[in-house]
Order: sequence, then C-alpha cells, then structure tokens
Amino acid sequence: MNMPPNGPAGDFEPESVRVASAVREQIVDGTRAPGSRLVERDLAAELGVSRIPVRDALRALVAEGLVTPRPRTWAVVREFTDADVAHLQEVREATDPVQFRLAAQRRTPEQLVALTHAWQREAEAAAMGDGPAARRAAADFHEAVVEASGNPVLAELHAVTASRVRWLLAQHSDLAAIADEHRALLDAVRDGDAEAAARLAREHLGTSRAAAAARRAEPSG
Repeated sequence: MNMPPNGPAGDFEPESVRVASAVREQIVDGTRAPGSRLVERDLAAELGVSRIPVRDALRALVAEGLVTPRPRTWAVVREFTDADVAHLQEVREATDPVQFRLAAQRRTPEQLVALTHAWQREAEAAAMGDGPAARRAAADFHEAVVEASGNPVLAELHAVTASRVRWLLAQHSDLAAIADEHRALLDAVRDGDAEAAARLAREHLGTSRAAAAARRAEPSG
C-alpha cells in the first residue's frame, strides 16, 4: 500500500492545524503585534497554502482567545487589556496550586522525565538569553504539570485557556528568575511534597503577576 507523502496516516497534520500553530507561535512570541491585521489572502501567500485552511485556522485562534474577528476575510491579533490579564491571573490562582499539588502526588516516572526535560530546555535557553525559547519551554513545563496532575477535568479546563496562558507566560522578562522558581517547583514535585508544591505555586504566581505587569508597563516600540 502506498503511504501518503507526509508519512503514516496517523501522522498527517491538516494544513489548518499547521497554519494555526505558526500564527499562534508568532502571536505568543510577539512577532505579530497586538492589533495587527491577519488577512486571509496575505497569510495564504506567506504560508504557501490556500485560503480555506487559513480561514479555518483563524476560526480556531478566535476560539482560543488570541484573535479578534473582523468582517469578511480578515481578523486582528487580540489586544489584551489589563482586565483580561487580571482575569487570567485569577483563573491561574485557582487552578495552578491544585495542579502542582496533584502532580506531586500522582506524577509517573515518565511524566517526571517530561517535566525535567521542559525545565532543562527553559534553563538552557534562559542562560543563553533566548527569550522566545525560554518562554515556550516555561509554558511546556506548566502544561506538563497539568498532564502530571492526573485529573482530566483540570486538563479540560486548562485546554480552554491554554493559548492565552501561553501568551501570558510570554510576558516575563526575567527569564532566570522564572527558571529558578520552576526548578524549585520541579524539586517539590519530584520529592512528592504536595504542600510545598502548592505553596511554591502560589508564590510563583505572585512573581508571574509582577513580571507580567512590569513587561506591560514597558514603553512600546
């Protein structure tokens, strides 16, 4: 039987998923600025696809809360307000300590390896001053914690805000400080110390809130 050019059928990634992934990363990394236009025709030419997968990708990004729709065939990168950020932080304050506490109690050896690898990538990128890579790895670390919590309801709740949380985590400027706090959280999870993990998560949220506020206060441009 002939295999499709992308590999086994199970490995096939729809073009709309690839487009959404590319644009999502650009928004989170800040290479597509808040308020900038996302025009179907232009994105299709840039990414070498037809307009249909671009349209589907933009719909997905609207549902994720990263893009604001406009009439006809374009949209804009969402401009997060201070209230938007505060609401996201409130959700994290309710869920992150629970995620870390459960991860300390339930993580499997494989999940601990995934957490460790995410932190190592973050620390290495932070040491090299590679902000985008460090922030992506930091977001991967938090998503690995959700997986390690072993609670599918928490995972479903996180999925609703996952892209916005990745954007929020990308607002941090002090890469080394965030990596150091993640190391302490990793140690608590590895040691199975649920109370310490929850306490450190609450403290980490304070650092995260202050770092995001400082980044947003920086002059644009």
